[in-house]
Amino acid sequence: MGAKKSLLGNIGNLYDMDKYRELHWDGTFEEYLELVKADPRIVRTAYQRMYDMVMSYGTEEYVDNKKKIIKYPFFSDPDNKGRDAIYGLDIPLMRLLNVFKAAAFEYGTEKRIILLHGPVGSAKSTIARLLKKGLEKYSKTEDGKLYTFYWFLPPELQHLSGGEERFDDPMNEDPLKLIPDDWRTSALESLKIKTGEYPVKIRGSLNPASRFIFDALMKHYEGDWKEVVSHVRVRRLLFSEKDRVGIGTFQPKDEKNQDSTELTGDVNYRKIAIYGSDSDPRAFNFDGEFCVANRGIIEFVEILKLDVAFLYDLLGATQERKIKPKKFAQTDIDEVILGHTNEPEYRKLLGNEYMEALRDRTVKIDIPYITKYSREVEIYKKDFNETNVRGKHIAPHTIEMAAMWAVLTRLEDPKKHNLTLLQKLKLYDGKTLTGFTQDNVKELRKEALREGLNGISPRFIQDKLSNALVSDKTESSINPFLVLNEIEGGLKTHSLISNEEERNRYRELLSIVKQEYEDIVKNEVRRAISSDEEGIANLCANYIECINAYTRKKKVKNKFTGQYEEPDERLMRSIEEKIDIQEGRKDDFRRTIMNTVGEAAIDGKVFTYKTDERLLKALENKLFDDQKDLINFSRNLVDRENQEKIDVVKKRLIDDYGYNDESATDVLNFTTSIFARGDSNKEE
Repeated sequence: MGAKKSLLGNIGNLYDMDKYRELHWDGTFEEYLELVKADPRIVRTAYQRMYDMVMSYGTEEYVDNKKKIIKYPFFSDPDNKGRDAIYGLDIPLMRLLNVFKAAAFEYGTEKRIILLHGPVGSAKSTIARLLKKGLEKYSKTEDGKLYTFYWFLPPELQHLSGGEERFDDPMNEDPLKLIPDDWRTSALESLKIKTGEYPVKIRGSLNPASRFIFDALMKHYEGDWKEVVSHVRVRRLLFSEKDRVGIGTFQPKDEKNQDSTELTGDVNYRKIAIYGSDSDPRAFNFDGEFCVANRGIIEFVEILKLDVAFLYDLLGATQERKIKPKKFAQTDIDEVILGHTNEPEYRKLLGNEYMEALRDRTVKIDIPYITKYSREVEIYKKDFNETNVRGKHIAPHTIEMAAMWAVLTRLEDPKKHNLTLLQKLKLYDGKTLTGFTQDNVKELRKEALREGLNGISPRFIQDKLSNALVSDKTESSINPFLVLNEIEGGLKTHSLISNEEERNRYRELLSIVKQEYEDIVKNEVRRAISSDEEGIANLCANYIECINAYTRKKKVKNKFTGQYEEPDERLMRSIEEKIDIQEGRKDDFRRTIMNTVGEAAIDGKVFTYKTDERLLKALENKLFDDQKDLINFSRNLVDRENQEKIDVVKKRLIDDYGYNDESATDVLNFTTSIFARGDSNKEE
C-alpha cells in the first residue's frame, strides 16, 4: 500500500497546484474591477486578443526582392516543435496580420469575414488550426487572461435558476456588461483605468438569459444595482476547443440533417416544463457555434458551401456583430469569424448575384501553393527524416527532386526574358543567374497573377514518398527515380487533373527534373572520383612546374631520365580546356596563376591546389577524366585493383554526400551509363 501511495505521490507532484488555482481564480465583481483597473488588457476584444497572441511570439524581418518581409514565428508552431509549421507563406501571413491589426484597432475589418482562399492542400486549415490552438494557450497565460461570470443565488432566489444555486452565463460574457448602458461612460471614468494600447470600452448588452436574471434581481432589490451584482461571481475563462469554450467550428453537412440552430442554439424542451414557456431564455440552449465562440474564434470549414439559410445568420454576425436566436431579440457577439474555401467554390460565389452581400462583407486572403523550391523541401523533410522514417534510407536529392517537380507544376511559363521554367524556379529561390536582377524577379512575379493557385498539392508528393518507402523495389533505400516513377504512375489516376493536356505537361516537367538530377549526380560522382587529394596535389605540382618553366622560357627536368625537356604543353592544355581556357588566352591564364603563386610566397604562404578556385575545378575535371577510364563500374567480374578503386569512390559518396551502400551503388551504376552514353555520342 505504501508503494502505491508513493507512485501516486510521484505523479501528483508533477502537477502545479498554484498554477491550477491561478487558472481557476474566482472572485467578486469588485475584485474584478480592481483587476481591470490594474490591467485593462483583460477586456480586449476578440480581434485585439488574437492580434496580441500572434505578436506575443515576436517578429523577424528580412528583405526579399528589395521588399521588407515580416515573418511571424508563431506560424512556425514553436509550441509543438513545428508539427503544424507553415512554410513559404510569409507574404500571405503578413497580409492576414494586417487585417487582424486593423480589426484590433477597430478600423472596420472587425465587421468582416476573413476568407482564406486557395487550392487544396495550401495550408488554409493548418492556419486556422494554429490560430485556435494559439488562443487556447494564450488564454492560460498572464498576458492573455480574461474573465466571465456566473450568478450565485441563495435558496429564496433559486426559482430564477430552476432551483440551482449556480447559473453560468451561457455565452461567457465580459462581467463589465453588467454595468447598465446609461452608466458605462461615467463608470469607466470613475475607475480611472490607465490608458493602454487599446481604449477600454464596454461593447454590447447581456445575452437574453443573463439579462433575464439581471432584470429579475433589479426588480427584487428595487433597483439597487450593488445588491444585484453581489450575486455575481467572476471566474477566469479558459478557451478550449474540446470543451467548446471560446472556440467554435462549423462544417457544412447534408442539408436534411442540418439547420441554422447549429449556429445560434435551440430550445431545450426538457426545461420548458420547468419554466413554462419556450420563449423563456432560461429554457434556451445558447450552444450554437456562434454562442460557443463568443470572445474567441469561429472557423467555417468550406464556408461557401453554406446553405442560404445559414447565410442570413452569417451576414448579421459579421456586419452588426449580432445573432438572432429563435424567439429572442438580437444578441451581441464578439468573435473572429474565419472561413476558408477552395478555388471552384470561390468562382461560384463570384458568379452568384444573390451572394453579393456576402462578397461585400468578406476580406479575401489568398493562400497559394509555395513557389519557393527550398521552402517546399522543408515541408517534406519535416515528415520524412531520419527520426520519422525507419527501416529505409532516403538517398540524397530524393525529396529535393520531388519538391522541384511540385513547384514547377505551379509556375507559369515565363512570357519574356528568354528563361526556362527551371531557371525561373531557381531565380524565385534566390539563386543568381547571369544577366538577371531582383527587379527581373519582381517583374516575373507580377506578370504571373495566378501563380501558385494551380498545380500539384504537397499531399500528392507526400503520398508518393510514402508509397516509395513501403515499396519492395529496393532493399534499404529510396532514390529520386523511384519517387519520380511513383509520381508518374500517380498522374494517370490523379482526380484533380482535369484534362490530358495538363497531364502531358506534368510528364514533360518530370523529364526536366530527371535531367536536372542527372547533372547533379554526375557532378557528385565526378567530385567523389576526383577528390583524391594526393592525386590532385601531384597534378597541381606538375602543372605549376610546367607553367613556371613556360612563362620563364625554361625547360623542365624529367624525373625519370634526368634530361631537360620542353614543358608538357599537352598536359597544360588538357587541364586548361576543362575550364574553357581558349588557346589565345592560355598565356594570360598561366601568368595569372604564377602571379598568385608569387603573391602567396611574398605573404609567407604556400600555394596549393585550393588557392585558386578555377584551377581547382580544372584539376578535378582533369583527374576525373583520367580516373573514370581506369575504374570500370559495369564489369561483371571486377578485379581486385579495380574493386578497391570503386570502394574508395563509394566510401566518399557515403561519407561526404550522405548515401548508404545501396544508394551509392545505384548512383555509380547510373552515372556509368550516363558517361558511357556520352562517350558513344562523341564517337558518333
